[in-house]
Amino acid sequence: MESSTEQAASSRTLLIWFSRDGENYWEGGRRDLAVGNTERLARLITERIEVQEYEVVPADPYPEAYDPTVERNVREQNADARPAIAGELPDAQDFDTLLIGSPVWNVRAPMILSALVESLDLTGMRVLPFVTYAVSGMAGIDRDYREVLPDAEVADGLAIRGEDVEAEGTAAEVEAWLRDNNLL
Repeated sequence: MESSTEQAASSRTLLIWFSRDGENYWEGGRRDLAVGNTERLARLITERIEVQEYEVVPADPYPEAYDPTVERNVREQNADARPAIAGELPDAQDFDTLLIGSPVWNVRAPMILSALVESLDLTGMRVLPFVTYAVSGMAGIDRDYREVLPDAEVADGLAIRGEDVEAEGTAAEVEAWLRDNNLL
């Protein structure tokens, strides 16, 4: 049996993330972010483990302003939409582990993540969700992935409040999550 260090060293890990910069919710108000919260959290991960990265870029970009983004997201959720992703998707079959990150919008992952996971063959893959949020925590997103990915092993996710991504202690929380999942 491999030790957790050997498992981590032999793992081929893909990190996929969707993030939105621009005007974001921040401490009850709004703040313009040059780099979105989920992208900043993804950077904390890439500083600690070796991964291949793929950024989910919408073919139709979300608005810079917060309120129009919220309105679009509600329309997409109500329509059960699958927004188009720009560019070619990664070949997930080259990997053992998928780290998938997104913000939590209206207590769900943005619908573009549904489009993504439905487009990839994740059979037999270990999937580790991570999210940034304002008030909802994980919001059951790991449970949602378990439902739509019955042939994958979906682990418990990591949820970090957007305002806390760069706070003291967050790096240790990320490291503990990676360690608990034999990636560090």
